[in-house]
Amino acid sequence: MKIAISTGGGDCPGLNAVIRGVVRSAIFRYGWEVIGIRDGLDGLVHGWEPIPLGLGQVKGILSRGGTIIGTTNKGNPFRYEVEENGTRVVHDLSARVLNNFRETGAEALIMVGGDGTLGIGRQLMDLGIPCVFVPKTIDCDVAATDSTFGYHTAVGIVTEALDRLHTTAESHRRAMVVEVMGRYAGWIALESGIAGSADVILLPEIPYDLDAVFNKLEGRKKLGRNFSVVVVAEGALPKEGSRTVAVAAETDGRAERLGGVGQVVAQQIEEGLGIETRTVVLGHVQRGGTPSHTDRILGSRFGVEAVELIRRGEFGRMVSLKGQQIVSVPVAEAIDNLRLVDPDGQLVATAEALGICCGR
Repeated sequence: MKIAISTGGGDCPGLNAVIRGVVRSAIFRYGWEVIGIRDGLDGLVHGWEPIPLGLGQVKGILSRGGTIIGTTNKGNPFRYEVEENGTRVVHDLSARVLNNFRETGAEALIMVGGDGTLGIGRQLMDLGIPCVFVPKTIDCDVAATDSTFGYHTAVGIVTEALDRLHTTAESHRRAMVVEVMGRYAGWIALESGIAGSADVILLPEIPYDLDAVFNKLEGRKKLGRNFSVVVVAEGALPKEGSRTVAVAAETDGRAERLGGVGQVVAQQIEEGLGIETRTVVLGHVQRGGTPSHTDRILGSRFGVEAVELIRRGEFGRMVSLKGQQIVSVPVAEAIDNLRLVDPDGQLVATAEALGICCGR
């Protein structure tokens, strides 16, 4: 049997662990052949030669970040944007993808990605491509799974950054505003903020009251704490206002790109309280580099289970972590909703009990 794997959307620590888990379990358990689709689904859009994935190709990749088969967050074949005569136009190239997939000789496709990639995969299922799915995002916002690989690495990177920023904030008596990824989910901001001893954490799920933030920072000054660290999720928004958008949604279906709220909050603090304030945008450093041991293990487990789903013929399902067990769920359960922070849940309550202001 020959199977294919593609990695779509943004890169993420642990992607290579998934690829390795698929290849090694497919070969050692069943003697199957594995190929990699280049750059998400672009390899099928353009008919590029697949990448043979044997034991040699996955040797030594467990600790590597990124993905050895490439990825893209611009390759929706159902809404593929191209330039014609100086104008950007959108085409449905799904029929070409179906034909090129059949040309590979693969009998099943493992799609690794976030909610956008999973949604495209569900459409490919309707065309007749047998797919199984692996959730991937540092944002940890895919529903129907307790966690996704890459998330723990991202939280660790942000936590280390907060540790380092504390010393410079204290030395200069400044407020440091740290903007982190997560899109519409505040998991990275919340967990790294707790672990990194932040004073304020602003989440998309809790529209923030600027007065509450000011009260917290002024209260620290009265206690002789002349510096503060504020963690802001990129999707955070004020009680009266809207999210800060860096790039609007695209005609080819790409979602809006968030960013810039950290600078907005920093300016509000400096103008409102007269505190010297600096902004740090961690950006893509959060999803690059060596994956943590947790993400290596979770990625490996997801890859192995994806092969088992194919063996059992359970197409249209996504591997999922439930408690300590790897299970599978219908992919529709993962893409119809986002996994968001509960404003009244235990984790937010823990933060607030520790004296952290969550903007309310």
